[in-house]
Amino acid sequence: MSMRKLKNSELDRKSVEDFKVSSKTPLVLILDDVRSLNNIGSVFRTADAFLIEKIYLCGITATPPHKDIHKTALGATESVDWEYQKEASELVKQLQSEGVIIHAIEQAEGALSLENFKIQQNKKYAFVLGNEVKGVSQLTVDQCDDVIEIPQEGTKHSLNISVAAGIVLWDFYQKFKTL
Repeated sequence: MSMRKLKNSELDRKSVEDFKVSSKTPLVLILDDVRSLNNIGSVFRTADAFLIEKIYLCGITATPPHKDIHKTALGATESVDWEYQKEASELVKQLQSEGVIIHAIEQAEGALSLENFKIQQNKKYAFVLGNEVKGVSQLTVDQCDDVIEIPQEGTKHSLNISVAAGIVLWDFYQKFKTL
């Protein structure tokens, strides 16, 4: 069986203007002290793919414009809304006061395994993704409504943040589409 790869011009992608006015997936991301500019750019690109509402960049997380973010974001910093906030834990409290349900993506006692995570109609969610070495800060984990863990069975104890973001965003997007 032979399949011809599609050209970019055949993919029927949205323009930035179309993206801005499109109905969004009811999810925001909070990046808590993410240090790698390439990881930040990759998260933007994945957020664009699944029509994520917004990304909050917190603590030491760099903000656009930056050439190393742009290199992996491939323009997604123009389509996906973003905002800088100094303290992720304070942002979590603020979003909760607005009715957002917040989950840290982390390994923690009693964490909910991703396959058991369920979303509810007419609710808005946020996922917190943390630093490449230390993960989501304990202070921020303590503020969250729950913790979701991506099940892993190999020898390593973690996933790259951009990979973890891809997994949880795809999972959320699929569950949202079937509501």
